[in-house]
Amino acid sequence: MTDPFAHPRKPTKDYTAADIEVLEGIEPVRRRPGMFIGGTDEHGLHHLAAEVLDNAMDEVVTGAASRIEIYLTVDGAMAVRDNGRGIPVDRHPKFKGRSALEVILTTLHSGGKFNAKVYQTAGGLHGVGLSVVNALSDWLEVEVGRDGKLWTQRYEKGRAKTKLTSRKLANRRGTGIRFHPDPGVFGNGAALRPARVYRMARAKAYLFAGAEVRWRCDSELLRDTSVPQQEVLRFPGGLGEYLADIVSDHETVTQSPFSGGARIDNGDGGRLEWAIHWTVAGTPLLSSYCNTVPTPLGGTHEAGLRAALTKGLKAYGERVGNRRAGQITADDVLGGAVGVLSLFMRDPQFSGQTKEKLSNPQAARLVEGMVRDHFDHWLSGAPAVATRLLDTILLRAEERLRRRQEKDVARRSATRKLRLPGKLTDCTRNEAAGTEIFLVEGDSAGGSAKQARDRATQAVLPLRGKILNVISAPRAKVQGNQEIADLIQALGCGTGEKFLAADLRYEKVIIMTDADVDGAHIAALLMSFFYRELPGLINSGHLYLAQPPLYRLSRGGTTVFARDAADKEALLQTAFAGAGPTEVSHFKGLGEMPASQLRETTMGREGRTLLQVVVAEGGKANTERQLERLMGRKPELRLAFIQERADSVVDLDI
Repeated sequence: MTDPFAHPRKPTKDYTAADIEVLEGIEPVRRRPGMFIGGTDEHGLHHLAAEVLDNAMDEVVTGAASRIEIYLTVDGAMAVRDNGRGIPVDRHPKFKGRSALEVILTTLHSGGKFNAKVYQTAGGLHGVGLSVVNALSDWLEVEVGRDGKLWTQRYEKGRAKTKLTSRKLANRRGTGIRFHPDPGVFGNGAALRPARVYRMARAKAYLFAGAEVRWRCDSELLRDTSVPQQEVLRFPGGLGEYLADIVSDHETVTQSPFSGGARIDNGDGGRLEWAIHWTVAGTPLLSSYCNTVPTPLGGTHEAGLRAALTKGLKAYGERVGNRRAGQITADDVLGGAVGVLSLFMRDPQFSGQTKEKLSNPQAARLVEGMVRDHFDHWLSGAPAVATRLLDTILLRAEERLRRRQEKDVARRSATRKLRLPGKLTDCTRNEAAGTEIFLVEGDSAGGSAKQARDRATQAVLPLRGKILNVISAPRAKVQGNQEIADLIQALGCGTGEKFLAADLRYEKVIIMTDADVDGAHIAALLMSFFYRELPGLINSGHLYLAQPPLYRLSRGGTTVFARDAADKEALLQTAFAGAGPTEVSHFKGLGEMPASQLRETTMGREGRTLLQVVVAEGGKANTERQLERLMGRKPELRLAFIQERADSVVDLDI
């Protein structure tokens, strides 16, 4: 039997232990920088700046420092200095002859962030930040102020070029790092962008209220007028000021944000802060951080926030009796949200060295529990605000469901090559010009209409009784209604913003219902549907109401038709005045009319009367008010309408 693992060709070179390389110190960083900073593009370049800034910020968060200085120089270098404790400079017990400072700058996975006694919460966690910056800089200079002395040392491409020296300087403490990214790694044209670094600095100042960040940049580097050459960044309001800055140009749903903070009761110095606004229109933006490190890909802390807000709004909807709240998803809640979430915790776990996503499972439970409690109180304390927010998010949910239905219909149309509803009896003409579709109630009326129609130009779609009231029904119910889905599919022109008059399969859409109260109600439901879901159909003049007769009057060989009781009485006193009895027949429905008479009175182009449906005088706002009053969710408005007009009712004999 042939060995399936046998190679058909002889190896070109022996593979022995001598071929196994062991990369020590910072060699792995120089050889594979993308593993540590995500790449050597602009994102990776600015990751160096973030690492140095994070280390300085950790000193602030732990309470050892109150000030950070940032300086971008015209030669492409960046300097970051804090007034914290300063990196230890004494000899490291495990590395004989080398200072702790040199170990940190030249050895991966070394630093003080592993020790909770030194840093309870920190952004630098893997012990590779400064060593990676050092390895990927063609030069780096470090200054450490400790115990009345200033210690200095220079490195080039990750290796010490000078000895660690000191001089007396009584009024100086903290760490200063000045580095120049290596052009051999990032390219000769690569340079730190002042605008991007300034945003980093500003975010740090916001995230830790009271911290002072001093920004400075050589004027030759400035290209963006929004970036100052020099500024002191200090925001006592913390995240609240941050959010106010973000939403300053947006109209918000609520006047004040949902904001708050709480300490994590585990003795580790952890805490959580948040501030969220909902905008009327605009791009959603949720900025999240863990230990002041930005997490642009989110993670478990964002998942906890999403769950808290979603469950809180659903629960509020149930309390106030709004059944539609059950259809809300997290995407609906955060679809118009602009907010900031900041978590400080011990031993955070990030996905990858670039720390773009938090992965601690307990963070989701922690954030959800803390935010949910505050959110429930916030909603209960301001019912008017809560109701407005819920209504806004429900509109977003309904829009999402509508888009999903349109997408499903489009997909079905593409895969089935326009498979039309089974009850539709289509016309034979392919082009829309000159064609009509009659929407009739029930199979009986549909049968008469199919016999009375012009097969070449008239189509018939029977509907099963009264369609759903789209004004008062939950969006999910509208999306799942088969009659509505069939109707949309038969017309072929899409709904809402995706309505295309050019795709309409018929020139006229004609609502043809019985000439009685039930028929009028069905017509009102259909017009409400078209107004809400396909307003373009009305605006472009394609929607009509048929006018079938309610009575047939006969005497001798003369037969005429009356639309209603008033028309009947007028005919009896004019056309049928005089001797002899007149036979008056009352049509119970279109299905009872002979096909010839239905063609003569209602469907034939020569003898019929059509009413074009248009938006009433007073415009859209007035129409919306009337629809909500007559077709909406509040029956008391309809009752008031009836009571106001009760005195005008003189005859219900139809």
